[in-house]
Amino acid sequence: MSYLLDGRTALVTGGNKNIGRAIALAFADAGADVAVHAGSDGEGAERVAGEIRDRGRRAFATTADLGDPEACERLVYAATDALGPIDVLISNAAARPLQNFMSISVEDWDRVLASNLSASFYLSRLLLPGMVERGHGRVIAIGGPDGQRAVPNRAHNVTCKAGIIGLVKAISIEFARHGITANVVTPGMTDTTRDPKDYPHWPPSDEVLQQRLHNPRLGKPEEIADACVFLSSEKAAYVTGQTLHVSGGLFTP
Repeated sequence: MSYLLDGRTALVTGGNKNIGRAIALAFADAGADVAVHAGSDGEGAERVAGEIRDRGRRAFATTADLGDPEACERLVYAATDALGPIDVLISNAAARPLQNFMSISVEDWDRVLASNLSASFYLSRLLLPGMVERGHGRVIAIGGPDGQRAVPNRAHNVTCKAGIIGLVKAISIEFARHGITANVVTPGMTDTTRDPKDYPHWPPSDEVLQQRLHNPRLGKPEEIADACVFLSSEKAAYVTGQTLHVSGGLFTP
């Protein structure tokens, strides 16, 4: 049986839980081998890697601080050594602290921008030369609606998500001639576990869902994952520089 991603290898950051886990497993189901990254939850990353191996695909689990460019370099070398060249980068890992503007310290700002935006630059810069050499590659960043419609108390993350869109567009233009596409997948209100201190009103009530969504339900992580599989496949070879909203109508640009 032929699968959409036969012979491909993907790196999924933040792949130990929620949307990242769903993406990692969907890629395995589509025929890809997967490197699963977690920030510090090595056990979680290894659990997901085990689930991938149970599906008959190769997997590698690791932890790294993606805000550190040297840690990103070590991550890419280790994943490549374990699984071979990386064909698909899924930049999913991100921190989203709840802080009003004046409470954001310089250290907070630098930390969030490093992990949520600079990490995508670091990893793309490390992986794109190999993709160019092979004449094929996919760069996908997981965005957020706050990248196009600001929300209060998250100025650092709003900046990062807007920056991700710009970064991906720049990559898409510079590397299209090499058989490489770059896109953003933006989830809406998705059924995931969240830290109560950063999400004090999660999960949303039925009333909130009815008010904010045309399709009044939480999205499933698997629905985000399916979009990533499609964009990573040859079926989407002519799709690049785009932001795909998988959000139940939460944001309609």
